[in-house]
Amino acid sequence: MKRALIVMFLVLLADQALKFWVKLHFNLDEYIPRVSDSRYYLHFIENEGMAFGLTFGGESGKLVLTLFRIVAVVVIFMILRNMVKQGAGNWQITSMALILAGALGNIIDSTFYGLIFSESTQFQRAVLFPPEGGYAPLFHGAVVDMFYFPLWEGHFPSWSPIWSGEYFIFFRPVFNLADAAITCGVALLILTHRSARKQVDPSTAPIADPPAVPATPEAPAGPAE
Repeated sequence: MKRALIVMFLVLLADQALKFWVKLHFNLDEYIPRVSDSRYYLHFIENEGMAFGLTFGGESGKLVLTLFRIVAVVVIFMILRNMVKQGAGNWQITSMALILAGALGNIIDSTFYGLIFSESTQFQRAVLFPPEGGYAPLFHGAVVDMFYFPLWEGHFPSWSPIWSGEYFIFFRPVFNLADAAITCGVALLILTHRSARKQVDPSTAPIADPPAVPATPEAPAGPAE
C-alpha cells in the first residue's frame, strides 16, 4: 500500500501543480508554442464533461458526472485495498494507483476549482481566491486540460466509403496529466492481468509426473517342509 500511496501522491502533485500554473498563467484557449508548424502544444481549455473533452448533459449532467466520479473513486480504492491484501503484483497495484490518482485529479478540478478560481476567458486570466468568489458552485467546476498532440493530419482518401476527401487530425482531443495517468493505468492493468493469467493457466503448465508408489515388500517365505 505504501508504494501505491507514493505513486498516487506524485501523480496528484504533478497534475495539480501543472493545472494551477496553466490556470493562472494562460488565457482561455491560449497555447504555446505559437508557431503553426509545431505538432505539440500546451493549449489551455476547460473541459465541462468527461475525459478528452467529451461533454455530458449541461449543468445537471456536470453534477451527475462529478458525483459519479466520487463514487467511482471509492470503488477503485476498495479494489486497490483488496488487491494489496491479496498480495497482487507490484505492477498491478501500480496500475490501479495510476487510475485512482487520475480520477482524483479530475475530481479536485470539478469539485473545487469553481470555488477557488475566478473565471478564465480569452481576455483575462484566472485569479486564485478572488474577493468576489469563484466562477461556479461546489461540484460544478471545469477540468483544466492542456496537452494537445496532433500527431498527423491530412485528408481521407477519395475512395473511402465514409468521410471521402474530408480533412482530419489525429490526435485531436486536448487532455491533462490525470487523463494520461488513467489511460496508462488501464493499459498497464490489461497487460499485467494477461501476464498473470498466462502464469496460472493450467493448460500451459507442465504436467508433473505422478509420485512414485513405493513397492510393497514381499512377505518372508515360510519354513521349508
